[in-house]
Amino acid sequence: MTSPLPAFAAIVVAAGSGSRAGGAKQWRRLGGKPVVRWSVEALLEAGAGDLVVVIAPGSEVELGAALAGLSGWRSAPGGATRADSVRNGLEALGGPDARPVLIHDAARPLLGVDVIRRLLEALPGVDGVLPALPVADSLRRATDGLVSGSVERDSLWRAQTPQAFRYRTIVDAYAAWPVDKVAADEAAVVERAGGDVLIVEGDPRLMKLTFPEDFAMAEALIPRRTRVGQGFDAHRWGPGSSVWLCGVEIAHDQTLIGHSDADAGLHALTDALLGAMGDGDIGDHFPPTDPQWKGVSSDRFLAHAVERLRARGGRLVNVDVTLICERPRVKPHRQAMRERLADLLSLPLDAVSVKATTTEAMGFTGRGEGLAAQAVATIDLPA
Repeated sequence: MTSPLPAFAAIVVAAGSGSRAGGAKQWRRLGGKPVVRWSVEALLEAGAGDLVVVIAPGSEVELGAALAGLSGWRSAPGGATRADSVRNGLEALGGPDARPVLIHDAARPLLGVDVIRRLLEALPGVDGVLPALPVADSLRRATDGLVSGSVERDSLWRAQTPQAFRYRTIVDAYAAWPVDKVAADEAAVVERAGGDVLIVEGDPRLMKLTFPEDFAMAEALIPRRTRVGQGFDAHRWGPGSSVWLCGVEIAHDQTLIGHSDADAGLHALTDALLGAMGDGDIGDHFPPTDPQWKGVSSDRFLAHAVERLRARGGRLVNVDVTLICERPRVKPHRQAMRERLADLLSLPLDAVSVKATTTEAMGFTGRGEGLAAQAVATIDLPA
């Protein structure tokens, strides 16, 4: 059985402009959540008894929205430099002097409890602890793009956050830090004050989001789970001159009757997506008793389901729709349907299937009373 973690407090620094990442990266969504929320959740779940999030002045609304539903945190205003922001966070946090404090950059969102445990368990007996990874690549010096020498990597480490200190140790170290010098991190501040800083094993997933392409890499590192949903819909035939199926209008001597445009293919697919998410059904989101949906194009229903999937950090993998009817003939329009669905869902064409079958003149579809559709959607969501 894993022993409980020692009591600790934490500071999450989220006051930077994020200019190299395209701006305000702490509010951008990663895996369906704002970047800053990942770190705050991880620290709170690990047992942080007091947590201060340092933000740029005027960002209180953004922070409140990013951390909605979480308790156990408060904010402090950032300063002109990262060191100033950390000082402000320490001042807001306060003692006791011996309490362990973890100082973490919001730009490193994929923080796991194992790193937190290693930091806290190593802190007794030293003045600070930082997680780090050994440098694996060979290193070169270069002048004007030409190699001018190599660098031994045996004793080189890539420092990460959070870094752990006792409250009084880091406060006193910052008090002694020259105001005209830039601190690389808190470990450097404590080292300059004469403290011993220990390295513990870091985590490759604890990468820093610095450039726009880093977000795609971080997304790939988030554990995900695959889910499958199914949907079914049927509508009766009535007077008309065309029918909508899978977002394509087909000339026909009848039309499908429904509150919206009665596109059974899109209705079944919308339900499949909602079902895969455990997010109710199409009637919950678009009640047929609501007059605003009368006659509306069903691609709006599908777009709503896709938007909800993306808001949760989910990805659509593939879809498969089967239309069940005697008429109209679907095969001549199948490619247009696949292309329309691929466009609506932002999927490659080979991830979209549309098929048709009959019931050999049996049942309500066989008698020409109506048309039915069934759909399957595969998604993945952050675990």
